[in-house]
Formats: sequence, structure tokens, C-alpha cells
Amino acid sequence: MNATAHALGEAPTLWELLRRRARRTPGRPALLQDNRVLTFGELHDRAERVAAGLCARGVRPGTVVAWQLPTRIETVLLSLALARIGAVQSPVIPHCRDRDVAFALRASAAGHFAVPGTWRGHDHTAMAGRVGAPGVFEAYGTLPDGDPATLPGPPDSGTDVRWIYWTSGTTADPKGVRHTDRSLIAGGSCLAHALRLTEDDIGSIAFPYAHIGGADYLVMLLLYGIPAVLFEHFALPGALDAYRAHGVTVAGGSTAFYSMFLAEQRRQPGRRLIPSLRLLAGGGAPKPPELYHDVVREMGCALTHGYGMTEVPMITMGSPDDTPENLAGTEGRPPAGMEIRIVDGEVRLRGEAVCQGYLDPEQTAAAFDEEGFLRTGDLGRLTPEGHLVLTGRLKDIIIRKGENISAQEIEALLHTHPGIAEAAVIGLPDAERGERVCAVVERAPGAGVLVLADVTAHLLARGLSVHKLPEQLEVVEELPRGETLRKVRKHHLRTLFT
Repeated sequence: MNATAHALGEAPTLWELLRRRARRTPGRPALLQDNRVLTFGELHDRAERVAAGLCARGVRPGTVVAWQLPTRIETVLLSLALARIGAVQSPVIPHCRDRDVAFALRASAAGHFAVPGTWRGHDHTAMAGRVGAPGVFEAYGTLPDGDPATLPGPPDSGTDVRWIYWTSGTTADPKGVRHTDRSLIAGGSCLAHALRLTEDDIGSIAFPYAHIGGADYLVMLLLYGIPAVLFEHFALPGALDAYRAHGVTVAGGSTAFYSMFLAEQRRQPGRRLIPSLRLLAGGGAPKPPELYHDVVREMGCALTHGYGMTEVPMITMGSPDDTPENLAGTEGRPPAGMEIRIVDGEVRLRGEAVCQGYLDPEQTAAAFDEEGFLRTGDLGRLTPEGHLVLTGRLKDIIIRKGENISAQEIEALLHTHPGIAEAAVIGLPDAERGERVCAVVERAPGAGVLVLADVTAHLLARGLSVHKLPEQLEVVEELPRGETLRKVRKHHLRTLFT
């Protein structure tokens, strides 16, 4: 990390990180979206005005404010304004629906809820009313505004829990993950250092800013003083004009993004898809080694992949100066301060980027071992050079486009379908998504033909979020089960349908 980034990285809070960056390079672009540009100085000043407007609405240090907003300049402003106040913020992924939203609001004891109104055909304001959300306000094009002179002093401690992120884990209900400014800064610092950024780089955020990766990326921008192009909705080829116009040098998000870029490149071989692009980077889902080699060969850029989770936003990261073998076949190395221990094949973690546990104390107690290491549920090994290789998962979860999906939750809802007697949900390898959701079901006696469209319609009606819907339906005479407890043998199903 360069000297400037290191000095900024010593800031105790996210707001202090922004304040130092705004003083150092106030006129440098920070956020780019469509034809809008916000400099670091403007980002600081406008966030203070939004903070004052939020205070006028009753938001105080420690107030829990949930927000479900797309990747927009206004979303980043709101998030930084809450950081200025010292509120506790609970980001909710925009495609979550009634079931998950209601649980997040209730479990976090949110006092306010910011929504985008009607966005991409879904009325978030109406949904907020249905689930009884408190203090609802729309924050899409306009934000609360006030006089910064009315604000109390900013928080001076980065070790208080001020972030609640949500992960499905292995249970039906989401788990609230408790983070501090310091843990998010630690994760973002790791990402920034591994990517070997320079002041000439231009990044991009094409994934939901409400994801833990949004905070990772924001820290990186503040450390290095580089801008990022924001994409409210990522789709190719439509997004390419913005990548090209702004001269993006660092792009990515997850395995699904690599595959989408590669597929588009193959439509125009011989011409670089994004001439300025030097690096694709991301994590959140398994990366097939062959995908790495295809991207490097056909797109003419580097690819670095990492390993992170909502509980630990950055665990390991590949670096452009790693060998091709390590970049293709490992998840990279951990940064200084991240301890990795392999216990009975399971990856366990301890370090500053690790969360402060969950909202549920019982979940926290189960997640950490007696020495304070987080049990990830992932299986892996370390190479002699310190690179991490993941080999599987203990948890029965599906990672689709970097998002954890609980098989148990979908199975419970499938069992409410009148035509389904038994159901098992598995993740199958998918080049674009990392994994796709496959529902394997037994028909109920006398039931008619089961088709995917009818099953997904039923799940939507039961409140399942769109991103959790099965993409594949398989109907079998009988699910394979063990002889003693009659537990479904999912590994047999994965072998059968892969």
C-alpha cells in the first residue's frame, strides 16, 4: 500500500477516512454515474447535509436505519451520512421481498427504512407498508437535507457495531451479521492492497452496493483516491458504453461477471471489449480454473479472484503479480493480520476483518471456536506458499452470483405446494452464476404435471425473493435417502444432475 493510502487507512472510522480523503484531493472525481460526477470534496459536503437532514427526522447516534436501495450516487451519500451521525445501518439487497425484508426490519429493530419507491417494476414503498416498516422514506432521487452546523460531533470510535449485513447461511431465516467501521476498513484495505492500484485507475461497482462488497469497494476508493463508475442495473452489452466512455481499468464482481464479459468478448473476437481494462477482480463464488485462462487469453487483461463472505468481507485475494497457476487454482493469500487455520479440513479465521458475530447470541456462540476463530463451514487447504485452495463446503448453502441461498428455506416453501410430496434443493455448477438453484421433487399422489414456471410462481406467492428462485426443476419417482435417518443424499442428486 502506498504511503498516502497507509496514512488514510489508519483512520478510526469510515467518516474520518472520507474526511481525510476530501481534504487531500477535494477536486478528484469519486463517483461517476451516467452524466453525473461527484468529487471527493462534494461527496463529503453533501453527505454532511444529508446527515443533518436525517437528524431532523430523528436519526441519532445508535439509531438503526435500514435501507434497500439500488447502486446509485444517492445510496452512497445516504450510507456516508449515516456513518457521519454514527447511526447503525442495515443494508438490504434490493431484490429481497416481503419475507426477508420483514425479518431484517424486525430482527434489527430498525427505526427508519429508506426505499427507492417503485424500482424496476416493484413498489418498495407498498411492500414497506405491507410488512409494517417504521419511518419509511423514499431516497432515490432526493435525500433529506439540512444545515451541517446543527450536527453533533462525528463518532470517534471505529470499534462500535454500526453495520448489520444479512446472509442466509444454512438456516431458513437470514442472519444479521454485526460489523464495525474497523472491520470494514480492514477488509477494504486488503482488497485495495492486493489489486496493486495506482492513482490512474478507474474502478466500477456493477453489483448491489448493499452487498458487503459495496463497503469493501468504498474503502478502496477512499484509500487510493480513485473514482468508480456506478451501475444501477448491470447488463451486457448495454453497460459497455459506460465502461468505454469512462475508461474503466478495473471491473468485475464475481464469477458471473467474468463469464458475462467473456461471452460478450466472444461476440467480437479480435477487438478488445473494453480497451482500457487491465484487470477483472472479484470473489463470492467458485471460479473454474479454465475460466481464468479463457479470460486472460481472450480479453487481454489480468484476472484476480478472492475469497470473502458477509462475516469477513476479505479473507484472501489474488494479486496481479501472482503466478498464473496460483491465480487459476487458488483464492489468493491472506493479508497481514488475517489468521487462517485448517481444522479437520474446515477453514477457520481470526483477524480484524472478522465480524463481531450475529444478532442472535446463540448463532454467535456456535460460529466461533474456543480460541476465537470463526468457523466458515468451508473446506480447504493452504499451499506451502500460503495460498488458499477451497475444496468444498460443510454448509448446505448455494452460492449464486455471490449471494448465499438457503436450500432449507426453499425446501420448506416447496413443501407447501399441493403437487409436491417431497423436495430437495441443491446447487449445481454453472459457468455464469457459479451455482444454479435446482429443485428436485417427488410428485404428490394424484398430482398433475409439474413445470418450473408454476413452481416458481408458487414460491413467489409465498414471499420468496426473486434471486432465490430455482432455475431448474427435476421430478423423480423417489429421492435417494440414507438407511437409518432417511436423510436425503444430496451428493447423489448433485452427481446425477450435474
